[in-house]
Amino acid sequence: MDAKQYVARRRLIQWMLAPIVLIVIALGWKYPFLGFSVPLVMGLGMYFGFSRGRYVCGNLCPRGSFFDRYWGWLGSKRQIPAWLRSMPLRWTLFAALMGFMAFNISRAPTQWTHWGYVFWLMCAVTTAAGIVMVLLVHPRGWCTICPMGTMQNGIAGKGRRMLLIDKQKCRVCYKCEKACPLRLPVVSYRDEGVMSHRDCTQCGECIVACPFGALAWQSPAAECSSEDAR
Repeated sequence: MDAKQYVARRRLIQWMLAPIVLIVIALGWKYPFLGFSVPLVMGLGMYFGFSRGRYVCGNLCPRGSFFDRYWGWLGSKRQIPAWLRSMPLRWTLFAALMGFMAFNISRAPTQWTHWGYVFWLMCAVTTAAGIVMVLLVHPRGWCTICPMGTMQNGIAGKGRRMLLIDKQKCRVCYKCEKACPLRLPVVSYRDEGVMSHRDCTQCGECIVACPFGALAWQSPAAECSSEDAR
C-alpha cells in the first residue's frame, strides 16, 4: 500500500471513529456503559504503544479522529507552543488526571455504573479542554499533552514506524510540517535522514504533502537494525 492509499484509508477510518466521541459525551451520563469506551481506547493505546509508539493517536483514536476530521480546518496553520511539548508538564498532567480518575472510582469501587460515569466524566472534561485548545492553540493541541499520548511516547518500542528523509530531494519547503497533525519539526531531522521523534503518530500526512518525494516509511527490518546499532 502506497502512502496515498494509506492516508486515504486512515481518513476514512477517522470519519467512522469521530462520531463515537459525540455519542459518548451526549449519552454517557445516562448510559454509563458507553463510558467504558474510554478504558478500551486506553488499553488499545497501551497495547500498540509498546511496539508502535503513538500509532493509535494518529490512526485509531476516536478523539484524535474527532479533532482531525471535524476541527482540522480551523487553525491548522498555527504553531504548537514549545512549552506544551515539555515532558515534565505532560507527565504531571498524566499523574494528575490518572489520580483524579482513581480517586473518583474509589468512591464507589463496586458499582460498574459509577465506573462508567467516571470514565464519561473524564472524556467530557478533557474533550471540552481539547476544544478550547482547538480555538486557542491548534486542532491537535490537546493531543500534544494527552496523558495517553504521553504514555505511548514513554513506552514506544523499536517497532514504531519512523520516517526516512532523503536529504538530496528535500527542498526545506516545510509543507511536511504544515501537514503534520502535531506540527512536529520534520525538517530539523533532515541531516540525520530519519525523523525519529517519539511523538510521531505515523499518520503519513507528511509523506503525501511532500511535493518532492523526499519522505518515505522506513522498513521494519531496517528500523530494527538501526535501533540495535544505536
